[in-house]
Amino acid sequence: MAEHDLSRTIIPYLDRHLSFPLLTHLADTKLFSDKEVTAAQYELAKGTNMFDYAVNLFQQLHPDQEVPAEFDEKRQNAVLTNERLNQEAQAVLDVIENPDVAQALRQDKNQNLAYLKDNYNLTLDQITALYNFGQFQYSYGNYSGAADYLYHFRVLSTDNDLNTSAHWGKLASDILTGNMAVALDELNTLRESIDSRSSPSVLLSPGSSTTTSPAEPALMQLHSRTWLVHWSLFVYFTHPQGRTLLLETFLSPTYLNTIQTSCPWILRYLTAAAILSRKASALPSSSSAPVSSRVRNAIREVVKVIQTEEYQYQDPVTSFLKELYVEFDFDAAQRELALAVKVVAEDFFLGEFKDEFLDNARYLISEAYCRIHQKIDIADLSKRLNLSHDEGEKWIVNLIRETRMGADAKIDLEKNVIEINRPPLPVYQTIIEKTRGLALRTQALGAAAARSGQQSSGVAKSEAISPTVAVK
Repeated sequence: MAEHDLSRTIIPYLDRHLSFPLLTHLADTKLFSDKEVTAAQYELAKGTNMFDYAVNLFQQLHPDQEVPAEFDEKRQNAVLTNERLNQEAQAVLDVIENPDVAQALRQDKNQNLAYLKDNYNLTLDQITALYNFGQFQYSYGNYSGAADYLYHFRVLSTDNDLNTSAHWGKLASDILTGNMAVALDELNTLRESIDSRSSPSVLLSPGSSTTTSPAEPALMQLHSRTWLVHWSLFVYFTHPQGRTLLLETFLSPTYLNTIQTSCPWILRYLTAAAILSRKASALPSSSSAPVSSRVRNAIREVVKVIQTEEYQYQDPVTSFLKELYVEFDFDAAQRELALAVKVVAEDFFLGEFKDEFLDNARYLISEAYCRIHQKIDIADLSKRLNLSHDEGEKWIVNLIRETRMGADAKIDLEKNVIEINRPPLPVYQTIIEKTRGLALRTQALGAAAARSGQQSSGVAKSEAISPTVAVK
């Protein structure tokens, strides 16, 4: 289902090296021709120092042509550059790995730089060699080495622009080495830096220009958050707690606004995470691992966003929840689920969750069906879930057990039906349920309106300074 593939949409927000796994996945799924995928891989590889890989791709694309001589020249230059940068970086490492130096270093970076200059004649320009060598190692695919050098650079450097670049590079390196626990910490730290808006340099994403006007901090912040949202998918769909952490982040007002404004296609992953977290959201708040109200109410909140953003993005994954919870069309939900499972199976980030996605989606259909019917034919419900009669009976028993409907539901095996008798809620309890959280939402709307007024006045001032604002 190439029409639902998001690789072409997501790759522009990724680093070259982060894009390679997506292209490899496309080659495996055969959504596009091998020649198209190989050509895309070659265009990306040309911009790196992975010359052997680029040559191999060139030979696949042009088996009858000779390899351009420029590759050999670039390889020789890369070898010389690697030797020079290695010597410069090693001179710094020899100093900072000295046990006496490591013990003397403190939290204050300026104090550390003064100590290194006074005692070892080590300057900030020399420390920058760690950044240069780490960046060079990253360019030819040595991601673990790049992560080490960029980490040491960030510990010592006071250059905000290079620190920000090193932070993005360290995050990418941890993702590509599969070190997701460390990548999650890096992601959280980078998100906090971007959200704080402490300095324009902190807001520079890999696709930003360092010459951006200081009159555009809001646009820079939106740009950085957009890149961070896309990079975070690698972490959230690999880390064991990633799906609930995604809901915590993406359903927060700031990042939900980012998704709605600049990348509505991320709704696929937000919707999938809400469905995959069904069991987590069903846990009571008093459990050993407490679940926030944002995760517990994720399905409800995501459905509202899907309704709002339907005009600019929809796919079978989002349409499944819409048909189920907005239209209450179970036949349409069943059709959308069949398509959604195919989309999930072919998606780079969601593919390994195909079975879990289908399992949770079936539970959502069953639960919604049982909530609006008092008498349910087991055979009919089994058919809606694409299950055999025996599988349907087991499924429904587990559903009743998990959703705590045991006291209200009775299974009549003779008639092959389920009878659900729910006592009506008192009027006052219905009112409480409908108005719960109204004060909090009103307060949040007031705060948002106040911020909007402040930003409008700020934009008016910035327009007086610079009439043209461009996002790069």
